[in-house]
Amino acid sequence: MGFAAKFEDRLMDIADFVDNNVYLSSIKGAFTDYVPFIIVGSFGTLLSSLISSTTTGLAQWIPALANLAPAFSAMSFAAISCMTIPIIFLIALHLAKAKKMQPFITAILCVISYLCMVPNVVTVTIEEAAGSTSGLGSGVLGAQGLFIGMLVAVLITNLFQKLTSIEKIKIKMPDSVPQGIAVSFNILIPVFIIIVISAVFGTVFQILTGSYINEFIYNVVQAPLSAVVQTTPGIVIMAIVCQLFWFLGIHGGLVVEPIRSPLSAAALAANIAAVEAGLEATQPLTRGLWTVFVVVGGAGLTLSLIFAILLFSKRQDHRAIAKLSLLPGICGIGEPMVFGLPLVLNPTFAIPFILNSGIAAAIALGAIQIGFISCSTVDAPFGLPLFINAALSYGWKGAIVQLVILIVGTLTYIPFVLMSNRMAQKEAEKKEA
Repeated sequence: MGFAAKFEDRLMDIADFVDNNVYLSSIKGAFTDYVPFIIVGSFGTLLSSLISSTTTGLAQWIPALANLAPAFSAMSFAAISCMTIPIIFLIALHLAKAKKMQPFITAILCVISYLCMVPNVVTVTIEEAAGSTSGLGSGVLGAQGLFIGMLVAVLITNLFQKLTSIEKIKIKMPDSVPQGIAVSFNILIPVFIIIVISAVFGTVFQILTGSYINEFIYNVVQAPLSAVVQTTPGIVIMAIVCQLFWFLGIHGGLVVEPIRSPLSAAALAANIAAVEAGLEATQPLTRGLWTVFVVVGGAGLTLSLIFAILLFSKRQDHRAIAKLSLLPGICGIGEPMVFGLPLVLNPTFAIPFILNSGIAAAIALGAIQIGFISCSTVDAPFGLPLFINAALSYGWKGAIVQLVILIVGTLTYIPFVLMSNRMAQKEAEKKEA
């Protein structure tokens, strides 16, 4: 009990740290705000395949629909391939609000500072003749710039806060000057200092290292971290850790969100880019994988528990809760079971509740590794009914994998439902005695 209590306390401390840490909360909030755009952007690839493709879409029979291909590519490019810029803006916006700063000015300053640090020239080689022109490449706008962009948003916001607190560098305007103009002049020198520092730092860093800061961070931090997390053990461990928090009554998805969101967004962008280049998608951990397989029917596969209860439980209270939770579970909402049964701190169902999402991840990743399904290029929206979300992200084979996961989950819950029956019977006998 001593170890269990200490372990529980440590998990609670971690959850409190994530919730109360202004930086992690800002990152989590930014990606939560941007989720709809990622989902819609990923649908550009799906719409292209279904409508404008001359091999798999309606354009086979209606050739004019092939002209819509640039429109669907634009959806993917604007929302997915350029995600770093809005993510920087949103992180800075959330952070500035938390620090009682001017949110929009801070967010714009962070975006400009980032652009000052990264390459603004694109080199193009055509038939062995190289040329360059002003522009921003995919390494700046896309997922490869996410980590340095997040870092810039945090550092520049803090620097801006410190500089704007120095009264001596504020340009004071008479009271007769409109408030908006007065504010602009107050922050003029801090903005100047930050932009100059950002531009000089980016150039000096490139001179000293031979690579720009976004390229360096990607190679040293983002790529290795992604390589670790994109493995089967990495994804399974993340799923189990998530469930440990759920077991304590803490929304595990929100706890791991600051780590999972940047990596899954980057993975989706990489998969889309690979498919558009005629290559195979290779990054398994996308939001689609998590929604469709890891938490199918609710975190911990609570829909499988519902099936097990309805099939084998003799407890009327459990059956009543399971019936009420069935429809939400079909749409991936597990809270009615988690807090209604409850599963929080419930030792009877602790083992399957904590481990089932990891088992689900292992099954899905196994299906990817044997080539039964491919890595996702479409993030199905949360809340879509069972099998429909799988078909959107992974095709009809994804629905089969989802069914297998639910069956395995139900089988793992059945022994514990039967144990719950025996425990309830013993309690009833004690009361009668």
